[in-house]
Amino acid sequence: MNYDTLLSERIKDVKPSGIRRFFDILEEMKDAISLGIGEPDFVTPWHIRDAGIYSLEKGFTKYTGNAGMAELRREIAAYLNRRFDLQYDFAKQIIVTVGGSEAIDLTLRCLLNPGDEVIVPVPSFVCYGPLTSMAGGTPVYLQLKAEHEFRLTAEALKSAITPRTKLLVLPFPCNPTGGIMERADLEAVAQVLEGTDIMVLSDEIYAELTYGQHHVSPANLPRLKDRTIVVNGFSKSHAMTGWRMGYVCGPAEVIQQMLKLHQFGIMSAPTVSQYAAIEAMRNGDRDIEAMRDEYDGRRRYLVEGLRRIGLPCFEPKGAFYVFPDIRSTGLSSDDFCERFLMEEKVAVIAGSAFGAGGEGFVRCCYATSMKDIAEALTRMDNFLTNLKKKQAREE
Repeated sequence: MNYDTLLSERIKDVKPSGIRRFFDILEEMKDAISLGIGEPDFVTPWHIRDAGIYSLEKGFTKYTGNAGMAELRREIAAYLNRRFDLQYDFAKQIIVTVGGSEAIDLTLRCLLNPGDEVIVPVPSFVCYGPLTSMAGGTPVYLQLKAEHEFRLTAEALKSAITPRTKLLVLPFPCNPTGGIMERADLEAVAQVLEGTDIMVLSDEIYAELTYGQHHVSPANLPRLKDRTIVVNGFSKSHAMTGWRMGYVCGPAEVIQQMLKLHQFGIMSAPTVSQYAAIEAMRNGDRDIEAMRDEYDGRRRYLVEGLRRIGLPCFEPKGAFYVFPDIRSTGLSSDDFCERFLMEEKVAVIAGSAFGAGGEGFVRCCYATSMKDIAEALTRMDNFLTNLKKKQAREE
């Protein structure tokens, strides 16, 4: 069999994630510290786990409705209204998905026709471009700048729009930069999109993890509400990564088309996870606050430590990542990460893995213990000191 000719050209053209390579190396190391994986180090709160366990004990193991249990969708609608002042009809405007990733895929596959362009600000999470390509669209990467704290400006957006632009991705709060968009930033975006039919995919998986200000969704703005698809989930806010629970909200006309694809491709999200998610929505607000306070302390400690050892770093306002500038070392992002891992046994992720705008930076995740963060900073200081000595000898 000639599998090369049998495989889809779209799939073959997609490059594997640049993040995984470092994790594969890390698995073979002992005594290594990871500031790489973007996953909460907290265990899912007990009352949420208990709700999932109880559902199994009661034998609630059947399929649910395709869009998700009505009870859960009601709770999601109430949560969004309570936490973010967003109003959605649970019956027509919300689908429970298998993680936020499925929600992103549904959005792209239901909106794009061949050749449609999707503006993807970078650096950002690695999935948007590949999923766009696999849906038949064309990703248009728009490089964000450190001097703007990796925000999307109106001027940059204008420069990227063409007659084929169908969708704008707003990945804020942002992985890997920790950048956010404030209301004024979104108002400027709304003005640029005025009079167009360009839709917005707002990935708000880190919406609960903002520091010093409340998250503002594009859907909070009247001028953007009707064109915005909101993607969110439970993984980051409630430490529920393995439960694979997400949801998508938006105009009923779009959501109902997504539901058809979800019906045929997924059927329904896992039943036990949905019962756990109901409890998370109803009684998880205190868990969110406690985890966010802990992240905030780590964030400030890591930023201060990186600056102290000589790596410039703007203070991230969201998510749980810091994005220090390593250009002063003379190393590329890939070389820095590989040498740091091999020489000091600490894993961070090359900024270049998140798009061209990430070259010269590395991503450090602070969803790990303060003890590991402190040790990682000590090892990074040692790495930088030894690197300078070696470079001086070579001159």
